Amino acid sequence: MNRAIPFLLCLLTAFLLTACANRTNSKTGGGSLSASPTPAEILSSAKVVKVTSSPVTIPQNGSAEAVVTLSISPGFHINANPATFPYLIATEVKASKVEGIIVGTPGYPVAEKKKFQFAEQPLAVYEGEVGVKLNLRTEKNADAGPRSLPITVRIQACDHEQCFPPATVNATIAVEVK
Repeated sequence: MNRAIPFLLCLLTAFLLTACANRTNSKTGGGSLSASPTPAEILSSAKVVKVTSSPVTIPQNGSAEAVVTLSISPGFHINANPATFPYLIATEVKASKVEGIIVGTPGYPVAEKKKFQFAEQPLAVYEGEVGVKLNLRTEKNADAGPRSLPITVRIQACDHEQCFPPATVNATIAVEVK
């Protein structure tokens, strides 16, 4: 019995050192790389959704389509537009006014229907990378030149167990009128 105590202490010490090293590595960026934040790291839905867009060129007295890309971290989803229920926060893209540009109604992608343990029936969601289309056209006699079209994207991210605080992400679309 006396010989077992040093062995058990040694084993316990090794276990604790390994656990502490793994915890330190995860906080400092060492250890294994993870593409997605863990639920404990999420203070806002903006932590799991990136918003980007490509530059758009519109001919004077013409139109073009802009695409706002939402990149959702693996293991997470956001509510579609329209959302399955009125109490869910739907994904919403809004464009501000910019001189010489008229923005049409956003065209949301087709939702995926998925069943989650926190909901009794499947929900309409987006996962992965999705594009929201915005039809842009120039106003009559709009001056040629570059513009920056501010957009806001309202989202609420969830994983398979819970939803996180909603967020509004700001971005811009570079627009050139030629």
